[in-house]
Amino acid sequence: MRWVRYEADGKTSYGILNGDEISEVSGNPFETYSETGTTRTLGSVKLLIPFEPKTFYAAGINYEEHVREAAKLLNREPDLPDKADIGYRANNALIAHNEPIVKPRDSGERFQYEGELVVVIGKQAKHLSEAEALSCVLGYTIGNDVSERDWQAADRTMWRAKNSDTFKPMGPWIETDVELDKLRTQVRVNGQVVSDFATNNMIFGVQHYISVMTRNITLFPGDMIWMGTDGASENMKPGDVCDIEITGIGTLSNPIVLEE
Repeated sequence: MRWVRYEADGKTSYGILNGDEISEVSGNPFETYSETGTTRTLGSVKLLIPFEPKTFYAAGINYEEHVREAAKLLNREPDLPDKADIGYRANNALIAHNEPIVKPRDSGERFQYEGELVVVIGKQAKHLSEAEALSCVLGYTIGNDVSERDWQAADRTMWRAKNSDTFKPMGPWIETDVELDKLRTQVRVNGQVVSDFATNNMIFGVQHYISVMTRNITLFPGDMIWMGTDGASENMKPGDVCDIEITGIGTLSNPIVLEE
C-alpha cells in the first residue's frame, strides 16, 4: 500500500495511491481511517511531505564506504562504529517531493546530497528484540540528507550543516510493502548516476537500530528514523536537479536554487 499526503482544493488529506489514482481517506495511517469515496489523479494534487514526524531520528554513519569518505573530509583516520548511535534532525528542514532545496548564499561549494532510506514508525514500541523490531514499522519513504560540508567540519554541532531550512527533502509517499534486502538506492544529478548501492548493506540494519533504540526510548506512531547513506557525495549547485530512487518505493526529486 502507498500512503500519500496531499493538498487539493485548499485542504490537506491523506490518501491511498493505486497507480495514478488517489482514494481519499478520513483519518490517517497512524490511527484509524476510512475511505471517503472521493478519488483524484496524482497529477491533480500537490504532494506534501508524507507525514509530519513527531520525532526525527537519524542513524549515525552507517555504511562502511561512507565512514571512510567522511574521514577523508575531516582529515582523520576512518573509525568504523562498534555500536549503533542515534542522532536527531529538525522538522523545519523538511520539504516535499518537487519542492526546491535552497542553497544558502553563505554556504560553500561542498553542498551535497545523501540518499537515505527512511523508516516510518506505525506503532508504539519499547523493549523490542531484533526479531520483533519490524512489527512497529508502518512503512518506508525516501530522504535526501542535504549537507553543507564546510559547516559540518567547522561547527561543534550539525545545527546548520544538516538542519538548515529545506535541507531535508522527503517523499514522495510511504510504501508499506517493502523487502529490505531487495532495495537498491540510486542518486542522480541532472539525470547522471552519481551513487548506486544496495540499500540494506548497512553496518547496523533497521532491526538492530530499532531494538537498540527501544531499550531506552519509546518510539511512537509518526516517529521516523533516517538510516544513513553509502559512498562519497558530489557537490550540487543551483540549477541542478537531484533524484533519489529506491527500488520498490519510488523517486524523490528536488531542484536546487540559490537563496534570494
